[in-house]
Amino acid sequence: MRLASYNVENLFDRAKAMNLADWDEGKPILEKFAALNALLGELTYTDEMKRKMVVLLNELGLKKSDTGPFVILRRNRGKLLTRPTDGSEIRIIADGRADWVGSLELRAAPVDETAMLLTAQVMIDLQADILAVVEAESRPALLAFNREIIPARNGKPFEHVMVIDGNDERGIDVGLMTASAFPIETIRSHVDDKDADGALIFSRDCPEFAIPLKDGRTLHVLVNHLKSKGYGSQSSSDARRREQAERVKAIYQQRIKAGETLIAIVGDFNDTPDSQPLAPLLKDTDLRDIFTHAKFDNGGYPGTWGSCTANNKIDYILLSPALWGTVKKGGVYRKGMWPGVRPAKWETYAELKKPVNAGSDHAAVWVELDL
Repeated sequence: MRLASYNVENLFDRAKAMNLADWDEGKPILEKFAALNALLGELTYTDEMKRKMVVLLNELGLKKSDTGPFVILRRNRGKLLTRPTDGSEIRIIADGRADWVGSLELRAAPVDETAMLLTAQVMIDLQADILAVVEAESRPALLAFNREIIPARNGKPFEHVMVIDGNDERGIDVGLMTASAFPIETIRSHVDDKDADGALIFSRDCPEFAIPLKDGRTLHVLVNHLKSKGYGSQSSSDARRREQAERVKAIYQQRIKAGETLIAIVGDFNDTPDSQPLAPLLKDTDLRDIFTHAKFDNGGYPGTWGSCTANNKIDYILLSPALWGTVKKGGVYRKGMWPGVRPAKWETYAELKKPVNAGSDHAAVWVELDL
């Protein structure tokens, strides 16, 4: 049985702010979007909050209209603001979230057609029986991609496709696609897990998929996309990622205590194996990273993202001891990461930024298990 994990970076549509050639352009947009969304969600708006809202609305291109270049402000009912016809500043007239009904949303743009087809080709070439997918827009999008785009590349669609909408408003959820011999029996979501302060733990979700095997045992696959380093301070991002790793560790230990032995924790962890945020998973449990297995071939490069250096090792397949003993082979599939011919030297990739028609910035990771 072949298990794989692939960050597809969206299938059909992606937030415009995340689709720019240079991440340095998109990062401040997403930071302002997050800051304004947080303010709009407050129960009571103070005068200082209102001033900050006006600044952010202007910076996001919403001074004259509810539709900006990267975001849309939807106002369904109630009154949030007024825009004076004389061109003077926006005025926030709502005193709290209950005074209006609506939302702030990121505008989407279609994914490049070549990138879409390359993503499908990677999925086909992996020949996975179970494929964890990171950054899928939704289940309908993943289902349509499976039914339409994969067959268009002469690939065999997966029999089972599941995505649970998570906590990220940008349409980057995690899901699972499986072949007919590996049906998804049960799903357990952790989208509502909260920390001691009542804040949501997972940026997306940490869904648990239970897959019955022919011999009566059950394989448990937990798919993750931990907090990125993309925006926010490094200290806050690291703290959030460590909190998520702690929670995944607790879930894993609960399953082991309940008698489950075949457990894989996979996905984009957004940090390196030696990092402190990932220590709860990689150092404080008996889970083992497939990259360290004697039968694993990394293709000569230690990373999975961008230039694939050691500092870019952020995609994982972690296996419980019982699964570790069943490993037959494993590897990294790096095709589809560049337009056309791969650069002669990996260092040149950094100069290319993100090629607009690459399938993804991420390589896919796979392992073959004797189950």
